[in-house]
This record gives sequence, C-alpha cells and structure tokens, in this order.
Amino acid sequence: MYFAALLARTEDGWEASDTELDDVETLSDLAELAREASPEDDTVLVLIEQEDAWFGVVRIDGEDDPRIYVSDAAAAARSSYGEILLTDELLGRDPGDDDVADLDSLDLDGTEDGEPDNEADDDDGGGGSGTSADAVPHSPVGDTQILDDLGVSEKELRALDAEDALGTIAEALGASEVLETVR
Repeated sequence: MYFAALLARTEDGWEASDTELDDVETLSDLAELAREASPEDDTVLVLIEQEDAWFGVVRIDGEDDPRIYVSDAAAAARSSYGEILLTDELLGRDPGDDDVADLDSLDLDGTEDGEPDNEADDDDGGGGSGTSADAVPHSPVGDTQILDDLGVSEKELRALDAEDALGTIAEALGASEVLETVR
C-alpha cells in the first residue's frame, strides 16, 4: 500500500494535501504538481512511502531542481512510484543507460553469453525486469542532507525505519497534525 502527500511551507506553517500520483509519470510531472501546491515558490516536500518497504522525500524549492532522497533504492525500483524518483543521476548512471541486458547478448535461456546458467543472479528471483542485481543498491540514495535545515539531520534521516519515517519527519517539521489529517 502506498501513501503520498504534499507538505507545502507557508507563512502560517505547513499545509498538507493528499496527492494522487496516478497521472504522474516523470520526476518533472511530480515537480510541477508540487510547484502548483505553493504559488509563492515556498518549499514543498513530496513524501511517498510504500508500507514497510521504502520511503522517499522530494524537495522542491521554487524553480530549483528537485532534491531527492530514497531510503532503499532496490525496493523503490520495484515500485512504479519509486521508479519516478530513481533518476539516472540519482543512481550514478549515464542517461539512457538502463542497465538492461542487451537482447543480442542473451542466450535463448535468458542468460548472457559466457554466463553460467547456475550463477544467473537476478535479485528478484528471476523473471524480473532484466536489470542486473548490482544496478540498484539495497541502500539509501540521493541527497542525505535534504532536510538538514528543516530539523532532520543526515544521520537521523538514514536511521529512519520505513514503517514510521514520514510521521517522524512530519513531527520534526512541526507538521505531524496536518499530515495526519490527510493520511
């Protein structure tokens, strides 16, 4: 189960709104949605979580490029919402390098040429997207200092458990009540 909310900082504090991500296909779409929530170009946070698996924070400050933090890149990569956040830049890949095996180098059984069948290591148990197991780390990725100036240090952010991360972040921001109203 997914939950996504926008927290927009205003003169009167934080305002929260539940957000539907069904029409969001790219990070640019998500940034545009966030900017619409704050006509004054104030800070907007997009908080996304997949229950007990991963959470992500996208920070939009006016027209600046979005800043992103994802708690577990590999878990997020298996999610349609997570895929929006996991840009090539965030994963340290060259644009367009999707880490999918070249179809010409595959044997009929799906293994790469020269790769022993018994060592074909696909992280999701086989039959997955075809990405290599090393393509996306089972660790946090992104801007670990994304919330430093808002009261959540890098160390605190990295220590958050996906189960209660958004509540902890909202509490540090002084926005737990407004977040709970949209949860």
